[in-house]
Amino acid sequence: MKLSSGYVIVGAYADKIRRTLFAQLRDKIKSGELDSKEVARAAAELNRLLYEIFVNRLKVDKGDVTRVRIDYEVEDGTIKWDFGTLEVEVFKRVPNEEVAEVVREAVEKAEEITTAEITYDLEEAGKTELGDVIYYVKLGEEFAGALIVTPLNGEGLVRGAITKPTALIIDKTKIPYEGLESIKSELQNLIKVGRNVESAEAIKAVNEIKSLLGEEKEEYIEPE
Repeated sequence: MKLSSGYVIVGAYADKIRRTLFAQLRDKIKSGELDSKEVARAAAELNRLLYEIFVNRLKVDKGDVTRVRIDYEVEDGTIKWDFGTLEVEVFKRVPNEEVAEVVREAVEKAEEITTAEITYDLEEAGKTELGDVIYYVKLGEEFAGALIVTPLNGEGLVRGAITKPTALIIDKTKIPYEGLESIKSELQNLIKVGRNVESAEAIKAVNEIKSLLGEEKEEYIEPE
C-alpha cells in the first residue's frame, strides 16, 4: 500500500499523515484486523522521521509546502513502513538534490531515529493558586509541551501533553516527586505511557495548562 499526504504545509504534515493513514485503514480497523492504537503508533513513527528531516536537517519553515509518499504493508496486525520508498518534496528554495540527499541520509538511519530516546529539557514555569507546579518541556530551542504536577506527600500526580516531534497526551499518572529532578528522571516513563493523538488535542491540553499562568497560547495549524 502507498500513503500520500497530498500537498500540505509543513506546519500541518503530522496530522495529515495520521488522518490519511487512518482513512486508508478504516476497513481493517472496523473488521478487527488492525488495532487503532497500532495505526496511531505507526503514524507517530513516520512523523518522528519526518520531523528529523524537516526541522533538524532541512530547517524548512512551517509555511513551506511539502508532499510525502511512502509504501507500507500490514502484516499480523502490525504496520511496517518501507522507508526505502520514502519520497519527500519540499516547495521552497531548496534544490531537489539537497532534499533527496537529506532524505537518503535520514532513511539510512530510520530505525535509529525512530527508536532513539528523545532528549527534552524541562524548566519550572510557575505555580497555580492551588499549589500545583507547572513545567514547560523544550526540544532544543523549541517549546514542546507542558506538564502540571499536584504534589501529594512525596509523590506527584502528573498530567500534560507533548507536541513535538509527535503529539502525545499524558493522562494523570502518579510518580515519586520531590521537584524538578523527579520530573526529569520520570519523563521518559511518562512519555512511554502517553497516548498518540492529533496535534490539536495536545495543543489544547498545553493551552489549558498555560492559561493557569496567563501565558500566551500555542498555535494549531489545521491540515488542508
